Amino acid sequence: MTDTVRIEPLGDAPATLDALSDLLIATVAAGGSVSFMHPLAPAQARAFWAGSLAAAARGERVVLGAWDGLQLLSTVTLILDCPPNQPHRAEIAKMMTAPAARGRGLALTLLREAEALARTHGRTLLVLDTASEGGASGLYERAGYVFAGEIPDYALKPHGGLTGTRLYYRRL
Repeated sequence: MTDTVRIEPLGDAPATLDALSDLLIATVAAGGSVSFMHPLAPAQARAFWAGSLAAAARGERVVLGAWDGLQLLSTVTLILDCPPNQPHRAEIAKMMTAPAARGRGLALTLLREAEALARTHGRTLLVLDTASEGGASGLYERAGYVFAGEIPDYALKPHGGLTGTRLYYRRL
């Protein structure tokens, strides 16, 4: 990661919504399995992020971004809104790095920041899932997440065909 990259929680400014939407569209186009199909319409991407940032404003989650100047390079979401019997846990979701920015350590840096925020919110357990094919299993395993199992044929890949999902957890 370069010194010019800054990590920060994201708000619902129009430029931020545009940047998040562009990143989501690029991720899906590149085959990233993040719950959407290719081609992803800009209005659909923007609506997703508007809802996610509204949830962040309510304290239900934190959306983090890694910026280089005005360019959003990577994002991850820490979901804090869990059922009443699970106040000790949070979920890592929507880890995305722009294809041209991969390999710079941005995802790991965001993941560590999300973990620190989870601790601040009193969370002691993080859970996540990632696609079996083309997902970020290697990243999560290197970061100390424990593989808990795999569900076959869990979701469609962005360009079609089924993929499983791998489940991970980490105690903080």
